[in-house]
Amino acid sequence: MTATLPDFDHPSWVTAMATFASYGLVLLAMTVLLFLVPYAIFTAL
Repeated sequence: MTATLPDFDHPSWVTAMATFASYGLVLLAMTVLLFLVPYAIFTAL
């Protein structure tokens, strides 16, 4: 059994993929704000 692209055209699949993508973007933003920004500040001092 093979899955084709039209099998994933249903709005529920689009919503699920958008949810996972936005979750990943939030995690990336939190990582930058909580770890990279303080690291940059402390190495600049």
